[in-house]
Amino acid sequence: MLKYLFLTFNLFLIGTAGLFYFYRHLLLILISFELILLSVNLNFGIFSACFDDLYGQIIVLFILTIAAAETALGLALVIIFYRLKGGLYLKLICLLKG
Repeated sequence: MLKYLFLTFNLFLIGTAGLFYFYRHLLLILISFELILLSVNLNFGIFSACFDDLYGQIIVLFILTIAAAETALGLALVIIFYRLKGGLYLKLICLLKG
C-alpha cells in the first residue's frame, strides 16, 4: 500500500509543479489539474480497497464524471479561444478583460 501512496504523492507533486511551472500555457495547466485529480482518485481507490469500503469507489466515480465534464468544457473553451486569437497563452486571455 505504501508504494501506491508514494505514487499518488509523486503524481500530486508533478501536477502541482506543472501548475506553477507552466503558468502561461492554458492547455498544460489543464493537464496538470487533471494529474492532481488523478492522484486524488487513486488515493480514494487505494483506501477504499484497503479498508474494504464501497464509498471510496463511489466517490471516485463521481470525481471522474465531474473531471470529464470539466475537461470537455475546458477543451471547448480552449478551441474557441485558439480560433479567435491564434494562441493559448494566458497573456492573450488578459486582453479579454474589458
